[in-house]
Amino acid sequence: MFAAVYGMTVLGLQAHLIRVEVDVANGLPSFDIVGLATTSVREARDRVRSAIRNSGYQFPLQRVTVNLAPADLRKEGSGLDLPIAIGILAATGQCLSSSLEGYVFSGELSLEGTLRPVPGILTMAISLERENQSFILIVPPENFAEARLVADLETHSSASLDQIIKAISKMGDFEDAVLSRVTQPELSGTKVDWSDIHGQQQAKRALEIAAAGGHNVVLQGPPGSGKTLLAKAYSGILPLLSDQESIEVTQLYSVSGMLSCNGSLVQERPFRNPHHTVTKVGMIGGGRNLRPGELSFANHGVLFLDEFPEFAREVLECLRQPLEDRELTITRQAGSITYPAQVSVIASMNPCPCGYYGDQGRVCSCTPMQIQNYRGRLSGPLLDRFDMHVEVPRLNYTELKNNIDNESSIVVRERVMAVRQIQWVRLGSVKTNAEMTAKETKEFGKLTPSGESLLQKVFDSQHLSARAHDRILRVARTIADLGGSSNILPEHLAEAIQFRSL
Repeated sequence: MFAAVYGMTVLGLQAHLIRVEVDVANGLPSFDIVGLATTSVREARDRVRSAIRNSGYQFPLQRVTVNLAPADLRKEGSGLDLPIAIGILAATGQCLSSSLEGYVFSGELSLEGTLRPVPGILTMAISLERENQSFILIVPPENFAEARLVADLETHSSASLDQIIKAISKMGDFEDAVLSRVTQPELSGTKVDWSDIHGQQQAKRALEIAAAGGHNVVLQGPPGSGKTLLAKAYSGILPLLSDQESIEVTQLYSVSGMLSCNGSLVQERPFRNPHHTVTKVGMIGGGRNLRPGELSFANHGVLFLDEFPEFAREVLECLRQPLEDRELTITRQAGSITYPAQVSVIASMNPCPCGYYGDQGRVCSCTPMQIQNYRGRLSGPLLDRFDMHVEVPRLNYTELKNNIDNESSIVVRERVMAVRQIQWVRLGSVKTNAEMTAKETKEFGKLTPSGESLLQKVFDSQHLSARAHDRILRVARTIADLGGSSNILPEHLAEAIQFRSL
């Protein structure tokens, strides 16, 4: 007796259609799963056996062989429990095989036969929609609202294996009507508003430039000067997520099992703030299942690296290539997966171990060797990938209490959005100045003769790299856009140059 049904597995950000073939033959009772199944899939044998029995059906006391095709594709996760169970019921005649055509099943089974949620349902739904075939996706109740985000795909759900069998056999109905009544959450809004920051006008100006052009920033200043507060408020002045960006962020959180069950797209830009003890795998991803790390979780959002020099050297150095390419390819023995890294990186650091080097009100207790060793934790190639180096000095009492004419995050965001629109028209795509290629930088970063002379003097005196040269031009291009100028004037270039202090 043979039956075949369809399930899906997710590897990275790609979902693959799996044909679950079940053969029940005479012989000693056994239950084998073949087809490059991982441990979590092979453990389905015990879950499926108990779920079938506790749902009121008979598990065959025969030789049961389950093949997951294609056999050369690694299968992982518990989402194949449901198609395996339905395949066994179809092969033993307890469910009509003809009624299973066109269905794709995904869900984990409990021992009593109820369905439990699985990660990556949004990725599966998007993949099925792109197949351009009339598939119907059956998912657990907790994943139903997530699957319905893909409006063009027919999706159904029920709470148990028995109810699904009755629904597809036309002896019952799916529970879609009950599950569709989901309360949509309200946006939490910006936790730190731009107006909450007193003083620090130069740092606020620098972060507005960074937000407008998508530039990476290093904030340097003594303890308590407001570096962390500035970084937290930074996400509030970034443009709102577009529909496509929202889907990409939601999809990434879905495959990682970090998406709530409310069935709504992620509407706020991610803000990730990993502790400085984070490992290399925790930062860039990897591990046995090649999961994404903090860098990818911050996609289309902000990655804040507080106490920048305290991070392990190997963790910081692994950021060099993703900051340049804005994507990350993880290659291990298990395979190769590419994750997005469209992030705005904000790093903060003290000028020395005690934190008061250069502070006019406090005396630094560090020796020159200690200061040199502390700053030496950050390599030159890594710092070269940050477009802007910003000093955040300690505030005096008058500046701390002055709260006059502080703009809100919404006002600043409108200016940032206006500049982003200029860049999209100029570059012909949804790109920022920070993402310009060398050819585009040369075309749109032309300087006046006086500007060329100024940049040449700075380039020769500070021994800048070609990368630093291009990054200065990109920042200057953003400053010119903020000023409403079609050309990069010497004052725009001078302001961009002052942000290369480290």
